[in-house]
Amino acid sequence: MNRTCKHLLRISLMSLAVPVHAATLLVGSYTDGASHGIYRYHFDASTGQIESSPLQVVHAANPSWLALSPDQRVLYAVNEDRKGTVSSFAVEADGALTAQGKVSSQGGEPTHASLSHDQRYLFVANYGAEKPGGSLVALPVSRSGTLQAPTQQVRHAPSQVDAERQGEAHMHSMVVAPDGQHVYATDLGADRVFIYRYDGASAERPLKPASTAELVLPPGSGPRHLEFDSRGRFAYLTLEMSAQVAVLSVQQDGRLALVQQLPLTERHDAAFKSASGLHLSADGRFLYVSNRGKANEIVVYRVDPDDGRLTLVQRRASEGDHPREFALDPDGHFLLVANQHSDEIVVLRRDPREGTLGEVVQRLPQPAPSALVFAKSP
Repeated sequence: MNRTCKHLLRISLMSLAVPVHAATLLVGSYTDGASHGIYRYHFDASTGQIESSPLQVVHAANPSWLALSPDQRVLYAVNEDRKGTVSSFAVEADGALTAQGKVSSQGGEPTHASLSHDQRYLFVANYGAEKPGGSLVALPVSRSGTLQAPTQQVRHAPSQVDAERQGEAHMHSMVVAPDGQHVYATDLGADRVFIYRYDGASAERPLKPASTAELVLPPGSGPRHLEFDSRGRFAYLTLEMSAQVAVLSVQQDGRLALVQQLPLTERHDAAFKSASGLHLSADGRFLYVSNRGKANEIVVYRVDPDDGRLTLVQRRASEGDHPREFALDPDGHFLLVANQHSDEIVVLRRDPREGTLGEVVQRLPQPAPSALVFAKSP
Protein backbone atom coordinates (compact mmCIF):
# COMPACT_ATOMS: atom_id res chain seq x y z
CA MET A 1 0.00 0.00 0.00
CA ASN A 2 1.50 3.37 -1.00
CA ARG A 3 1.81 6.38 1.28
CA THR A 4 -1.27 8.14 -0.18
CA CYS A 5 -3.49 5.10 0.34
CA LYS A 6 -2.24 4.69 3.91
CA HIS A 7 -2.96 8.34 4.59
CA LEU A 8 -6.49 8.08 3.21
CA LEU A 9 -7.13 4.89 5.21
CA ARG A 10 -5.94 6.62 8.39
CA ILE A 11 -8.31 9.52 7.75
CA SER A 12 -11.17 7.11 7.08
CA LEU A 13 -10.57 5.21 10.32
CA MET A 14 -10.30 8.44 12.28
CA SER A 15 -13.61 9.62 10.86
CA LEU A 16 -15.29 6.45 12.10
CA ALA A 17 -14.10 7.21 15.61
CA VAL A 18 -15.40 10.79 15.68
CA PRO A 19 -18.10 11.01 18.38
CA VAL A 20 -21.61 12.23 17.67
CA HIS A 21 -21.94 15.60 19.42
CA ALA A 22 -25.60 16.18 18.60
CA ALA A 23 -28.58 13.99 17.90
CA THR A 24 -32.34 14.20 17.80
CA LEU A 25 -34.36 12.40 20.47
CA LEU A 26 -37.87 11.28 19.58
CA VAL A 27 -40.17 10.54 22.52
CA GLY A 28 -43.44 8.63 22.36
CA SER A 29 -45.88 8.95 25.26
CA TYR A 30 -49.31 8.08 26.61
CA THR A 31 -51.82 10.86 26.07
CA ASP A 32 -54.41 10.00 28.72
CA GLY A 33 -53.07 12.89 30.81
CA ALA A 34 -51.01 15.98 30.02
CA SER A 35 -49.02 14.60 27.07
CA HIS A 36 -49.83 15.54 23.49
CA GLY A 37 -48.10 12.65 21.69
CA ILE A 38 -44.66 12.65 20.05
CA TYR A 39 -41.95 15.07 21.19
CA ARG A 40 -38.80 15.93 19.24
CA TYR A 41 -35.84 17.17 21.27
CA HIS A 42 -32.25 18.24 20.65
CA PHE A 43 -29.75 16.02 22.52
CA ASP A 44 -26.19 17.13 23.26
CA ALA A 45 -24.12 13.94 23.26
CA SER A 46 -21.09 15.69 24.76
CA THR A 47 -22.94 16.63 27.95
CA GLY A 48 -25.86 14.21 28.01
CA GLN A 49 -28.32 17.09 28.18
CA ILE A 50 -31.72 17.10 26.50
CA GLU A 51 -32.76 20.63 25.57
CA SER A 52 -35.71 21.44 27.83
CA SER A 53 -37.92 22.96 25.13
CA PRO A 54 -38.97 20.49 22.41
CA LEU A 55 -38.18 21.28 18.81
CA GLN A 56 -41.63 19.97 17.86
CA VAL A 57 -44.71 18.43 19.43
CA VAL A 58 -46.83 16.18 17.21
CA HIS A 59 -50.36 15.50 18.36
CA ALA A 60 -51.06 11.77 18.26
CA ALA A 61 -53.10 9.37 20.39
CA ASN A 62 -51.00 7.14 22.68
CA PRO A 63 -47.92 6.77 20.43
CA SER A 64 -46.46 4.23 22.86
CA TRP A 65 -43.93 2.67 20.45
CA LEU A 66 -41.87 4.32 17.70
CA ALA A 67 -40.05 2.68 14.79
CA LEU A 68 -37.76 4.64 12.49
CA SER A 69 -37.03 3.43 8.96
CA PRO A 70 -33.35 2.58 8.25
CA ASP A 71 -32.94 5.61 6.01
CA GLN A 72 -34.59 7.75 8.74
CA ARG A 73 -37.08 9.20 6.29
CA VAL A 74 -40.22 7.74 7.88
CA LEU A 75 -41.31 7.32 11.50
CA TYR A 76 -44.00 4.82 12.47
CA ALA A 77 -46.00 5.03 15.70
CA VAL A 78 -48.52 2.59 17.13
CA ASN A 79 -51.57 4.28 18.64
CA GLU A 80 -52.22 2.15 21.70
CA ASP A 81 -55.94 2.42 22.31
CA ARG A 82 -59.01 0.22 21.99
CA LYS A 83 -59.56 1.06 18.33
CA GLY A 84 -55.96 0.29 17.41
CA THR A 85 -54.32 2.31 14.66
CA VAL A 86 -50.80 2.84 13.32
CA SER A 87 -49.54 6.22 12.08
CA SER A 88 -46.72 7.17 9.74
CA PHE A 89 -44.81 10.46 9.58
CA ALA A 90 -42.43 11.75 6.95
CA VAL A 91 -39.14 13.01 8.37
CA GLU A 92 -38.33 16.22 6.51
CA ALA A 93 -34.82 17.46 5.67
CA ASP A 94 -34.83 19.69 8.76
CA GLY A 95 -35.95 16.78 10.96
CA ALA A 96 -39.55 17.94 11.29
CA LEU A 97 -42.28 15.27 11.33
CA THR A 98 -45.18 15.54 8.89
CA ALA A 99 -48.19 13.26 9.26
CA GLN A 100 -48.75 10.89 6.32
CA GLY A 101 -51.87 9.18 7.64
CA LYS A 102 -52.88 6.18 9.71
CA VAL A 103 -54.53 2.80 9.22
CA SER A 104 -56.29 0.28 11.43
CA SER A 105 -54.18 -2.39 13.13
CA GLN A 106 -57.24 -4.68 13.19
CA GLY A 107 -56.84 -5.12 16.92
CA GLY A 108 -56.84 -3.24 20.19
CA GLU A 109 -53.84 -1.77 22.02
CA PRO A 110 -51.03 -2.16 19.45
CA THR A 111 -47.80 -2.05 21.48
CA HIS A 112 -44.90 -2.74 19.12
CA ALA A 113 -43.91 -2.55 15.45
CA SER A 114 -40.91 -3.34 13.26
CA LEU A 115 -40.09 -3.09 9.56
CA SER A 116 -39.11 -5.98 7.32
CA HIS A 117 -35.55 -5.64 6.01
CA ASP A 118 -36.82 -4.85 2.51
CA GLN A 119 -39.18 -2.24 4.05
CA ARG A 120 -42.18 -3.74 2.27
CA TYR A 121 -44.09 -4.59 5.47
CA LEU A 122 -44.57 -3.20 8.95
CA PHE A 123 -45.27 -5.97 11.48
CA VAL A 124 -47.45 -4.88 14.40
CA ALA A 125 -48.20 -6.57 17.72
CA ASN A 126 -51.73 -5.97 19.05
CA TYR A 127 -51.77 -6.58 22.79
CA GLY A 128 -55.57 -6.80 22.88
CA ALA A 129 -56.43 -6.21 26.54
CA GLU A 130 -60.06 -7.18 25.91
CA LYS A 131 -61.63 -10.13 24.11
CA PRO A 132 -60.87 -11.56 21.60
CA GLY A 133 -57.33 -10.76 22.78
CA GLY A 134 -54.16 -9.94 20.89
CA SER A 135 -52.94 -10.66 17.38
CA LEU A 136 -50.16 -9.94 14.94
CA VAL A 137 -50.72 -8.14 11.66
CA ALA A 138 -48.68 -7.39 8.53
CA LEU A 139 -49.22 -3.95 6.97
CA PRO A 140 -47.91 -3.31 3.43
CA VAL A 141 -45.69 -0.23 3.10
CA SER A 142 -45.65 1.86 -0.09
CA ARG A 143 -42.45 3.18 -1.68
CA SER A 144 -43.09 6.56 -0.06
CA GLY A 145 -43.42 4.88 3.34
CA THR A 146 -47.19 5.23 3.76
CA LEU A 147 -49.12 2.33 5.27
CA GLN A 148 -51.84 0.25 3.70
CA ALA A 149 -54.53 -1.88 5.35
CA PRO A 150 -53.30 -5.17 6.89
CA THR A 151 -53.16 -8.16 4.55
CA GLN A 152 -52.55 -10.79 7.24
CA GLN A 153 -53.68 -11.28 10.80
CA VAL A 154 -52.82 -14.17 13.14
CA ARG A 155 -54.14 -14.90 16.63
CA HIS A 156 -52.67 -17.60 18.87
CA ALA A 157 -54.23 -19.67 21.65
CA PRO A 158 -53.52 -18.43 25.22
CA SER A 159 -51.85 -20.58 27.88
CA GLN A 160 -54.48 -19.61 30.50
CA VAL A 161 -51.92 -20.31 33.24
CA ASP A 162 -52.74 -16.97 34.87
CA ALA A 163 -56.51 -16.58 34.58
CA GLU A 164 -56.37 -12.79 34.84
CA ARG A 165 -53.45 -12.01 32.54
CA GLN A 166 -53.34 -15.02 30.22
CA GLY A 167 -56.98 -15.75 29.54
CA GLU A 168 -56.45 -14.40 26.02
CA ALA A 169 -53.50 -14.04 23.66
CA HIS A 170 -51.54 -10.83 24.28
CA MET A 171 -49.01 -10.13 21.56
CA HIS A 172 -46.25 -7.88 22.89
CA SER A 173 -43.63 -7.56 20.17
CA MET A 174 -42.81 -8.39 16.56
CA VAL A 175 -39.07 -8.57 15.88
CA VAL A 176 -37.28 -9.19 12.58
CA ALA A 177 -34.10 -11.29 12.87
CA PRO A 178 -30.79 -9.90 11.56
CA ASP A 179 -30.96 -12.35 8.64
CA GLY A 180 -34.21 -10.71 7.51
CA GLN A 181 -35.67 -14.16 6.83
CA HIS A 182 -37.44 -14.78 10.13
CA VAL A 183 -39.88 -12.79 12.25
CA TYR A 184 -40.47 -13.53 15.93
CA ALA A 185 -43.73 -12.80 17.74
CA THR A 186 -43.68 -12.78 21.54
CA ASP A 187 -47.05 -13.58 23.10
CA LEU A 188 -47.35 -12.81 26.81
CA GLY A 189 -50.71 -14.56 26.98
CA ALA A 190 -49.46 -17.76 25.34
CA ASP A 191 -46.06 -18.13 27.08
CA ARG A 192 -44.51 -18.63 23.66
CA VAL A 193 -42.36 -17.01 21.02
CA PHE A 194 -43.84 -17.81 17.61
CA ILE A 195 -41.43 -18.11 14.69
CA TYR A 196 -42.32 -17.14 11.11
CA ARG A 197 -40.52 -17.23 7.79
CA TYR A 198 -40.77 -14.00 5.85
CA ASP A 199 -41.79 -14.14 2.19
CA GLY A 200 -41.99 -10.61 0.80
CA ALA A 201 -43.24 -11.86 -2.57
CA SER A 202 -46.41 -13.24 -1.00
CA ALA A 203 -48.69 -10.21 -0.94
CA GLU A 204 -51.54 -11.83 0.99
CA ARG A 205 -49.53 -13.92 3.45
CA PRO A 206 -45.94 -12.70 3.93
CA LEU A 207 -45.55 -14.59 7.22
CA LYS A 208 -45.53 -18.40 7.20
CA PRO A 209 -44.87 -20.64 10.23
CA ALA A 210 -41.27 -21.83 10.37
CA SER A 211 -40.44 -25.54 10.43
CA THR A 212 -40.12 -25.22 14.20
CA ALA A 213 -42.92 -22.74 14.71
CA GLU A 214 -42.58 -21.84 18.39
CA LEU A 215 -40.45 -21.71 21.50
CA VAL A 216 -42.37 -22.85 24.58
CA LEU A 217 -41.44 -20.92 27.72
CA PRO A 218 -42.08 -21.65 31.42
CA PRO A 219 -45.79 -21.47 32.35
CA GLY A 220 -46.83 -18.04 33.56
CA SER A 221 -43.55 -16.36 32.57
CA GLY A 222 -45.14 -13.92 30.07
CA PRO A 223 -42.60 -13.15 27.29
CA ARG A 224 -42.45 -9.47 26.36
CA HIS A 225 -39.51 -8.02 24.37
CA LEU A 226 -36.84 -9.72 22.27
CA GLU A 227 -33.52 -8.43 20.93
CA PHE A 228 -30.85 -10.13 18.79
CA ASP A 229 -27.13 -9.60 18.84
CA SER A 230 -25.69 -8.06 15.68
CA ARG A 231 -24.59 -11.40 14.22
CA GLY A 232 -27.88 -13.13 14.92
CA ARG A 233 -26.28 -15.88 16.99
CA PHE A 234 -28.11 -15.12 20.24
CA ALA A 235 -31.31 -13.44 21.32
CA TYR A 236 -32.32 -11.98 24.65
CA LEU A 237 -35.88 -12.02 25.96
CA THR A 238 -37.62 -10.37 28.89
CA LEU A 239 -40.17 -12.50 30.75
CA GLU A 240 -42.46 -9.84 32.15
CA MET A 241 -44.52 -11.79 34.65
CA SER A 242 -41.67 -13.79 36.21
CA ALA A 243 -39.24 -10.83 35.97
CA GLN A 244 -36.50 -12.78 34.24
CA VAL A 245 -34.21 -12.42 31.26
CA ALA A 246 -33.63 -15.41 28.99
CA VAL A 247 -30.67 -16.08 26.72
CA LEU A 248 -31.58 -17.92 23.51
CA SER A 249 -29.35 -19.48 20.89
CA VAL A 250 -30.45 -19.07 17.27
CA GLN A 251 -30.17 -21.99 14.83
CA GLN A 252 -29.81 -21.71 11.04
CA ASP A 253 -33.46 -22.62 10.47
CA GLY A 254 -34.58 -19.89 12.88
CA ARG A 255 -35.16 -22.24 15.81
CA LEU A 256 -34.59 -20.86 19.29
CA ALA A 257 -33.13 -22.81 22.21
CA LEU A 258 -33.14 -21.68 25.82
CA VAL A 259 -29.53 -21.30 27.05
CA GLN A 260 -29.89 -19.37 30.31
CA GLN A 261 -32.60 -17.84 32.48
CA LEU A 262 -31.79 -15.28 35.18
CA PRO A 263 -33.92 -13.39 37.72
CA LEU A 264 -34.00 -9.60 37.50
CA THR A 265 -34.73 -9.30 41.21
CA GLU A 266 -33.93 -11.27 44.34
CA ARG A 267 -37.34 -10.41 45.78
CA HIS A 268 -40.10 -13.03 45.64
CA ASP A 269 -42.95 -10.55 46.02
CA ALA A 270 -44.92 -10.29 42.76
CA ALA A 271 -45.00 -6.50 43.21
CA PHE A 272 -41.29 -6.45 42.31
CA LYS A 273 -41.78 -8.44 39.10
CA SER A 274 -42.61 -6.50 35.95
CA ALA A 275 -39.85 -6.86 33.35
CA SER A 276 -39.99 -4.45 30.44
CA GLY A 277 -37.46 -3.27 27.85
CA LEU A 278 -33.99 -4.58 27.07
CA HIS A 279 -31.16 -3.31 24.87
CA LEU A 280 -27.62 -4.38 24.02
CA SER A 281 -24.80 -1.87 23.94
CA ALA A 282 -23.56 -1.05 20.43
CA ASP A 283 -20.46 -3.20 20.93
CA GLY A 284 -22.57 -6.11 22.19
CA ARG A 285 -20.59 -6.41 25.43
CA PHE A 286 -23.39 -5.43 27.81
CA LEU A 287 -27.13 -6.03 28.11
CA TYR A 288 -29.44 -3.64 29.95
CA VAL A 289 -32.89 -4.70 31.20
CA SER A 290 -35.58 -2.68 32.95
CA ASN A 291 -37.74 -4.03 35.77
CA ARG A 292 -40.73 -1.97 36.88
CA GLY A 293 -43.13 -2.53 39.80
CA LYS A 294 -41.63 -1.79 43.19
CA ALA A 295 -38.17 -2.67 41.86
CA ASN A 296 -37.83 0.23 39.40
CA GLU A 297 -34.35 -0.79 38.31
CA ILE A 298 -32.09 -1.06 35.30
CA VAL A 299 -30.17 -4.33 35.55
CA VAL A 300 -26.79 -4.53 33.80
CA TYR A 301 -25.23 -7.77 32.52
CA ARG A 302 -21.91 -8.59 30.86
CA VAL A 303 -22.30 -10.73 27.71
CA ASP A 304 -19.95 -13.64 27.10
CA PRO A 305 -18.75 -13.24 23.49
CA ASP A 306 -18.53 -16.99 22.93
CA ASP A 307 -21.75 -18.46 24.32
CA GLY A 308 -23.89 -15.35 24.86
CA ARG A 309 -24.40 -16.06 28.55
CA LEU A 310 -24.93 -13.23 31.01
CA THR A 311 -23.13 -12.26 34.21
CA LEU A 312 -24.66 -9.71 36.57
CA VAL A 313 -22.74 -6.43 36.73
CA GLN A 314 -25.06 -3.97 38.47
CA ARG A 315 -28.57 -3.20 39.62
CA ARG A 316 -29.18 0.55 39.28
CA ALA A 317 -32.27 2.43 40.44
CA SER A 318 -34.16 4.00 37.55
CA GLU A 319 -34.53 7.18 39.63
CA GLY A 320 -38.26 7.16 38.95
CA ASP A 321 -41.44 5.11 38.77
CA HIS A 322 -42.17 2.53 36.05
CA PRO A 323 -39.17 2.52 33.65
CA ARG A 324 -41.18 1.33 30.67
CA GLU A 325 -38.39 1.90 28.15
CA PHE A 326 -34.87 3.30 27.89
CA ALA A 327 -32.23 4.03 25.27
CA LEU A 328 -28.46 4.27 25.00
CA ASP A 329 -27.25 7.44 23.29
CA PRO A 330 -25.34 7.05 19.96
CA ASP A 331 -21.93 7.34 21.64
CA GLY A 332 -22.80 5.00 24.50
CA HIS A 333 -21.87 7.46 27.26
CA PHE A 334 -25.41 7.94 28.58
CA LEU A 335 -28.53 5.88 29.21
CA LEU A 336 -31.91 7.62 29.09
CA VAL A 337 -34.81 6.16 31.08
CA ALA A 338 -38.50 6.76 30.31
CA ASN A 339 -40.08 6.66 33.77
CA GLN A 340 -43.71 6.54 32.73
CA HIS A 341 -45.53 6.96 36.05
CA SER A 342 -43.27 9.68 37.45
CA ASP A 343 -43.55 11.70 34.21
CA GLU A 344 -39.83 12.10 33.66
CA ILE A 345 -36.90 11.19 31.44
CA VAL A 346 -33.80 10.56 33.53
CA VAL A 347 -30.32 10.66 31.96
CA LEU A 348 -27.71 8.45 33.64
CA ARG A 349 -23.99 8.59 32.93
CA ARG A 350 -22.56 5.31 31.55
CA ASP A 351 -19.04 3.90 31.62
CA PRO A 352 -18.56 2.34 28.13
CA ARG A 353 -15.65 0.20 29.29
CA GLU A 354 -17.23 -1.28 32.44
CA GLY A 355 -20.86 -0.99 31.37
CA THR A 356 -21.89 0.49 34.71
CA LEU A 357 -24.42 3.29 35.20
CA GLY A 358 -23.43 6.23 37.36
CA GLU A 359 -24.67 9.66 38.35
CA VAL A 360 -27.88 11.36 37.27
CA VAL A 361 -27.01 13.91 34.60
CA GLN A 362 -30.49 15.32 34.01
CA ARG A 363 -34.14 14.98 34.96
CA LEU A 364 -36.43 16.22 32.20
CA PRO A 365 -40.15 16.56 32.99
CA GLN A 366 -42.07 14.64 30.32
CA PRO A 367 -45.65 13.39 30.73
CA ALA A 368 -45.95 9.58 30.57
CA PRO A 369 -42.92 8.76 28.36
CA SER A 370 -43.01 5.29 26.83
CA ALA A 371 -40.60 5.19 23.87
CA LEU A 372 -37.20 6.77 23.16
CA VAL A 373 -35.61 6.72 19.71
CA PHE A 374 -32.47 8.54 18.58
CA ALA A 375 -32.25 9.98 15.08
CA LYS A 376 -29.43 11.79 13.33
CA SER A 377 -29.59 15.55 13.51
CA PRO A 378 -30.26 17.41 10.22
